[in-house]
Amino acid sequence: MEIEKNTFFNLMHYEYGEAFFGSHKGMRYRLAREPLENVKFVPEDKRGPATLMATVWPEPYSFGKTDKELMTSENFEVSEDGFESAVKWINEQYVSRRAEWEK
Repeated sequence: MEIEKNTFFNLMHYEYGEAFFGSHKGMRYRLAREPLENVKFVPEDKRGPATLMATVWPEPYSFGKTDKELMTSENFEVSEDGFESAVKWINEQYVSRRAEWEK
């Protein structure tokens, strides 16, 4: 794997409604709970449905300044298994689209 799981915030951090952003050799990525809202102090039975959304896009621009058509996203379960799957997916995107990131 190119990007290791310990690069990201731990799973509990995403309950605070904050995303993690990173970049790797021409590819930018974001991991966040969707919807992006602070639910840390909301009882689990009172929270609405949510996913972990992983997004990748080419450099050089930030998430907010990049055309959404250049972004690819995938949703995962909010769990340790979903977290691991999201990191694996981000790595797969890097490997399978390497030429795109190297432009």
